[in-house]
Amino acid sequence: MMNTAELLKRESFIELGARERARSLLDPGSFRELIGPFDRLTSPWLAAQGVVTQADDGVVVARGRIAGQPAVVLAIEGAYQGGSMGEVGGAKIAGALELAAENNRRGIPTRAVILFETGGVRLQEANLGLAAIAEIHAAIADLRRYQPVIGIVAGTVGCFGGMSIAAGLCSYLIVTREARLGLNGPQVIEQEAGIEEYDSRDRPFIWSITGGEQRFASKLVDAYLEDDVGAMRASVHEFIRMGAPARHRSDREADFLACMERVDAAEQARPETVRAIYQKGL
Repeated sequence: MMNTAELLKRESFIELGARERARSLLDPGSFRELIGPFDRLTSPWLAAQGVVTQADDGVVVARGRIAGQPAVVLAIEGAYQGGSMGEVGGAKIAGALELAAENNRRGIPTRAVILFETGGVRLQEANLGLAAIAEIHAAIADLRRYQPVIGIVAGTVGCFGGMSIAAGLCSYLIVTREARLGLNGPQVIEQEAGIEEYDSRDRPFIWSITGGEQRFASKLVDAYLEDDVGAMRASVHEFIRMGAPARHRSDREADFLACMERVDAAEQARPETVRAIYQKGL
């Protein structure tokens, strides 16, 4: 437990916007934004539906260096449209990852960090958003053959939908206590299964199932950190130093399916039960 002096020294990562989060992870003075807000690359679909657009479509692409090595940081702004992925924002992420992979093939060892604050596909862009997310999946799988792709889910939106699959494809995944990670969001589950199964207003229950601490205890993520910029930066440096894992989590489908077979779907899921199943099986 931190004392008051230690708490006052901490710099919150969660309270930063996407652009500031990206800048905080890159070496000082190396931040350079690509396709930034002054390029005015907005979604062509939102305005037609009466939705206010944002000049960067809610995605920040930053090139620079981490620990002196070439890197790209892709940060999703959760405050804009819930961090949802549309055609433009998705293309920015996929394109940057594809260029990083091409750099590696040309002998430039470029790493990637993805900051997930997203509810998944943008409903107003439907299939276009889904196609963009699929391109992100393919680009992560390509790049991680050369360099680690590090994902971060800090808070407060969390990471859901198709982008949770993108998080699962990352070489390493970092979370905080405030983070949430799941394929379907609480309201979607409640709508489909009923409030008796999943009460989206029961915040302690939601975090006990999909929160960062639970995901770490269940071995579904690789690091569980305090909300602190310095701790986040140090963890990213450590995973970059480690290089790509010998076996990615997404290559262990047989292990996860074996865990799922031990789940009794007739009973209400309990955090301690979920932990025990995954800790034993993984």
